[in-house]
Amino acid sequence: MSQLFSPRSNMISKLSIIAVVVVLTVITVALAWYFHSNTYTKVGVKVPQPVPYPHNLHVVTLGLNCRYCHVGVDQSAFADIPSAETCMTCHSQIDTNDPVLKPIRDSYDNGTPIAWTRVNQLPDYVYFNHQIHIDKGVGCETCHGRMDQVTTAVRAKYFYMSTCTDCHRDPSPYLRPQSDIYTMGYKPKEDQSILGPQLMKQYNILPAKQLLDCSICHR
Repeated sequence: MSQLFSPRSNMISKLSIIAVVVVLTVITVALAWYFHSNTYTKVGVKVPQPVPYPHNLHVVTLGLNCRYCHVGVDQSAFADIPSAETCMTCHSQIDTNDPVLKPIRDSYDNGTPIAWTRVNQLPDYVYFNHQIHIDKGVGCETCHGRMDQVTTAVRAKYFYMSTCTDCHRDPSPYLRPQSDIYTMGYKPKEDQSILGPQLMKQYNILPAKQLLDCSICHR
């Protein structure tokens, strides 16, 4: 019986396998790059809001604490988005005719909630409790970045699963005293490698094995 394939077929098959591997590698690398790029994560991209809210003005110049607008963030799982009533506490007396604030005044007058656009959004299958993180010494800045330096709220980081597990594997580098939970630009007064483990004990933080259990974040 005559040979069906010429000797060149071996070379072609080897080159085909190499080409497939190279193409798959390139595609994998390209997808990994894309899903970690700002194009996908929107990190640092301004999120349009119905009313521009300069965080830097309110935090630095006026000295407002995060809890003034995000009421109950230290007492509940969710960080509430400010209502028109919260805004009008000041703006019934300040900048009362500013056209930019008209949606706030309209919302206050007719009782229609302001349609703020969420900056950070976790999947439905992820459970995140703000209160427990604050109670355990994790500052707002750790996840939300320097809100005292932005005029419009932006996403400081994208919450991959690794973002959470890196902290749960060893929370000590991220912990701070309760007095500095809301401090922007926080600098520890002592070596964090010493302070962190001390706060771990003070806050009774669970060991990594338990913090990395699936049921901690997926319920």
